[in-house]
Amino acid sequence: MKKVAFYTLGCKLNFSETSTIVRLFEDNQYKKVDFQEAANVYVINTCSVTDNADKKCRKVVKEALKYSPDAFIVVIGCYAQLKPQEIAAIPGVAAVLGASEKFKIFDLVKDFTPSNQSTVYHSPIAEATDYYCSYSMNDRTRTFLKVQDGCDYSCTFCTIPLARGKSRSDSIANIVKTAQEIIAKEVKEIVLTGVNIGDFGLINTKREHTFFDLIKELDQIEGQYRYRISSIEPNLLSNEIIAFVAQSNHFAPHFHVPLQSGSNTVLKKMKRRYQRELYIERVEAIKKVMPHACIGVDVITGFPGETDKEFKETYEFLTALDISYLHVFTYSERANTEAILLSDKVSETIKLERTHALRNLSEKKRRAFNEQYLNDTRVVLFETEEDQGTMHGFTDNYIKVKYAYDPLLVNEFVDFKLKTIDAENTCEGFQALTLPVA
Repeated sequence: MKKVAFYTLGCKLNFSETSTIVRLFEDNQYKKVDFQEAANVYVINTCSVTDNADKKCRKVVKEALKYSPDAFIVVIGCYAQLKPQEIAAIPGVAAVLGASEKFKIFDLVKDFTPSNQSTVYHSPIAEATDYYCSYSMNDRTRTFLKVQDGCDYSCTFCTIPLARGKSRSDSIANIVKTAQEIIAKEVKEIVLTGVNIGDFGLINTKREHTFFDLIKELDQIEGQYRYRISSIEPNLLSNEIIAFVAQSNHFAPHFHVPLQSGSNTVLKKMKRRYQRELYIERVEAIKKVMPHACIGVDVITGFPGETDKEFKETYEFLTALDISYLHVFTYSERANTEAILLSDKVSETIKLERTHALRNLSEKKRRAFNEQYLNDTRVVLFETEEDQGTMHGFTDNYIKVKYAYDPLLVNEFVDFKLKTIDAENTCEGFQALTLPVA
């Protein structure tokens, strides 16, 4: 049996698609092995959100060749769609597959025999109109289920529409069927993911459903499990979605809502579809019906023209918001975006200073959020064994917890009393139902 290994860069969506391609190889009599093992084929799923991601692709190719110098190396993903010829020029790359081609890998690549010349299978992004159901199965505890792909927005900093094409979705019936299959495999947490999941419902360019329709149907599946919504734009996070999550059977009180900047001036330059006032409304709406909800925020530092005053606006805006943590991205120029043409570039030194400041703020926000729930009992789904005999899990509202390893608790929902927080913002405590009554 031939061996195949995988390496995934980037977002949860990429991980769901990698897992689906793993299953394609297994269906064709390949054995999946760890990336550090010698394999006949290596598949590298790339990201291109930042310039650093492009560099990582090159490094991963070199690493694969160390383990197996004669391997057939395939590169797929966003970078492969945006710059196929650039990847084909990397020594050792045998094939490059674009967005329309990656799921047709066995139709296009017949024998996976290395040659001295790289082959590119690539179509214009306008032809990426098919939808492929994908979900990850890296462990028994959690899966990332793709429900939507592509994006019709035109944010000035973003290459995703160029790499993934127009917004398109699976049908509700197919997603429910897939979720049922996942739950039947005893996976306890399903993360709904996509490029712009709030825009769910476009099938063959026609609006067939809404994201609200989807979550109502998913919530009716019987079983012991929970959903998380991976990320949803503030202008698409409706009051009806928030109200439904608050009273649902299976949706976790956890929202990740991209902001990108707390300055209306910068938001306008970014061509975001909201202003900071709407963002405040969304946060307040969540907290009104779910005071315990965890709210994560994406933010970009150093966007072209961002002044000290505008960054201060962002910092003070985030400081005042009742949010739980930040994902901070340092702006990097991407080819074929509008932002690359903007003047008044921010120096790398200042960008990194701003990133550092917001990451420090994130740590403070995370600790403050966690501290609210000390001495409370929350439901934890325990996941995996870690070093030194411990394991970790997450509460329903996304507080990380660690506990002495117990194989009977892995992939189980446990009522857990939070008692302390360590330096890494991880909580410790005990099983609330196993303590004797005082």
